[in-house]
Amino acid sequence: MLYRTPTSLRLFGSTLSLAAVLAAAPLAAQDAPEPAAEQDEAPTEDLHDRRIDYQGQIIVSAQGLRQFDLLAGTSVVEGADLQRNMDGQLGEVLASLPGVSTSGFAPGASRPVLRGFAGERVKVLVDGIGAIDASNTSDDHAVSIDPLTAESIEVLRGPAVLLFGSQAIGGAVNVIDKRIPRRIPDEAIHVDLLAGGDTASDLREFGGSLDVPLGNSGFVVHASGSWRKTNDLEIAGFQVAPLLREELLEEAQEEAEEGELEEAEELREAAGQTDFLPNSATETWTANAGIAFFRGDSTLGVSFGVYDTAYGVPGRPGAGHHHGEEEDEHGDEDHDEDHDEDHGGEEEEGEELVSIGLRQYRADLRGDIFLGEGFFERLRVRAGYSDYTHTEFEGDEVGTVFNVQGIEGRLELVQNTQGRWRGSVGAQYYFRDFEAVGAEAFVAPNRTEQAALFALQEYGNGPLQVEGSARFEATNVDSTALGIARNFNTFSGALGLAYDGPQAFRAGVNISRVARAPSGEELFSNGPHIATQAFEIGDPNLRIERAWGAEIYARGRVGRAEFSIAAYKNWFDNFIYLSATGAEEDELPVFQYRQQDATYTGIEGELDVNLFDNGNVAVGTELRGEYVRAKLSDGTSVPRIPPLSLAGALTASTGEFDFRGEVEWFDDQTDVAPFETVTEGFTHVNASVTWRPLQDNPNVTFILKADNIFDVTGRRHTSFTKDFVPLAGRNISASVRASF
Repeated sequence: MLYRTPTSLRLFGSTLSLAAVLAAAPLAAQDAPEPAAEQDEAPTEDLHDRRIDYQGQIIVSAQGLRQFDLLAGTSVVEGADLQRNMDGQLGEVLASLPGVSTSGFAPGASRPVLRGFAGERVKVLVDGIGAIDASNTSDDHAVSIDPLTAESIEVLRGPAVLLFGSQAIGGAVNVIDKRIPRRIPDEAIHVDLLAGGDTASDLREFGGSLDVPLGNSGFVVHASGSWRKTNDLEIAGFQVAPLLREELLEEAQEEAEEGELEEAEELREAAGQTDFLPNSATETWTANAGIAFFRGDSTLGVSFGVYDTAYGVPGRPGAGHHHGEEEDEHGDEDHDEDHDEDHGGEEEEGEELVSIGLRQYRADLRGDIFLGEGFFERLRVRAGYSDYTHTEFEGDEVGTVFNVQGIEGRLELVQNTQGRWRGSVGAQYYFRDFEAVGAEAFVAPNRTEQAALFALQEYGNGPLQVEGSARFEATNVDSTALGIARNFNTFSGALGLAYDGPQAFRAGVNISRVARAPSGEELFSNGPHIATQAFEIGDPNLRIERAWGAEIYARGRVGRAEFSIAAYKNWFDNFIYLSATGAEEDELPVFQYRQQDATYTGIEGELDVNLFDNGNVAVGTELRGEYVRAKLSDGTSVPRIPPLSLAGALTASTGEFDFRGEVEWFDDQTDVAPFETVTEGFTHVNASVTWRPLQDNPNVTFILKADNIFDVTGRRHTSFTKDFVPLAGRNISASVRASF
């Protein structure tokens, strides 16, 4: 489907999300209309000045900015599309959207990459507030959000997302769930369930939620949870890329010539590893509880949740060779029990498998208070607190522990519409206390404190609208252990002009100026990081990163076709990036945070065409493509930029059945940074069947899916581990979703 931008997503607010806007004017239980069946796909009609109740019925609710289209590239994944693309990691769920890739570090850790931007330039949100974890600090850190219990996931691109913070230069990913109830269900108990499994990872997963209104009191309680377990991932062909395989075999020959026959055999075995990805198993569980109070046009709620995951970190074949010799002196050895059980093999003696255990305790508050008919119509409040621990194990021994305690709060005053003028103003506060403990704690303990003011304004009711946004941030980053404190004051702003034409056509241009303070990890890293198998070095003298951005976009309908296209360019001053130096420290490759000017240029688009529809059978086609080019001022390429990719799908619907065949093509990536390897292109062919067996309840959905049907090896250039962590081979999966 074409991931269109519902007009309600253009409304500003504490989350810039459809689901959050829907909570802006909740009805008391006695006022709720009879529910209609929930739809699997976003409605094609304009949702301007509307919201949707618990079951999907549209209700008039004039709120906020009608068309704040600085969000020129918004995509929404929900319903059957979310179910079909479900994965344990957020990045993998969204990887099929235009302009989206994923870090792909391991099956247990994969963060979204938007328009070639990752890490500190992509903000991951839970209902409009930060995840408050350590996933932005390193690719081996999983995002502390389970997509299994999400209602929808939004990919927000374009300048307006900077209102969530300067970390959103590349965009933001906003996960909408119901941990704080959003509305009063019409049923005595509302239940949502999702379960699934697959063949490539022996997946077993289950998630569910309950929402219960407490009589006519206006209170709704919520409980939800999920569990997911996988074994080592099955792959197509060799684990290692051809160049790395060649290097391993050369090293094996050298060892053999020196008489080190055991070491030579270990290297040959590493070069010949096929069929599965060792040490890639995962297990995750979550639990959430919340309560909300609804009165008239106001609501207030709180929630508490736990996210717990354990996952293996695949090692670079051959990298543990010398490390293994040192361990042999102490007589230590380690075996992966799951690997032995599932694949009948044994790990080499002396090699200690690296795994990660992660747990986050999180509390949230959301309020939306109606203020009346004065200048300000609503007060929206959103806050979150997180206590997060990430432990890296070497075998059974604790290597490094990362602790994060943080709080983020956001307050927004929404203006009543004054003629052609609409807008809001607000403030945001963020605090994070970061600590790494252990022999390989590569980042010194540090604290980040940030206070911000922001504003959104739009003028015009006719075919032309002028839109603007601004944000000021005061950021302090300090490390008492190093005796270093840095203070940064930054200003970001965006201005856009949009035109509305016939056939839902909309086109516009946006210009932005963005400034971002360097993070604690970019400033204070200095040491070996065992999980990434790299020696990482920061620079405490990094300056503010600034960028000019320009974007032009258009979308609409032409006959039976619906399209969306956007082209953009960013000019960076003092761009911060992590780059290989070619040196080694502690037998690890050295990666250093550096800074120079850079440019990003890209285009992305998608097209849906309705080929045939007689009322009983509908046939359509979908096309999408994306391209990003990123260069530093010295002429070299920015590391880990996704290649040109194209995709096409043929779809058919016959009422209770939907059929989909899809081809995804990824080009070679030869524009590489120094010491970065070329990535070969690949093509995956996928197919799926969706079945809705109950005519009176379309919210019961079965999906059978086959991914990578021809068992082709694929590698993501955006991944640090691409040379030894390929994508899954042929994978057959099945899932069921029910809502009642």
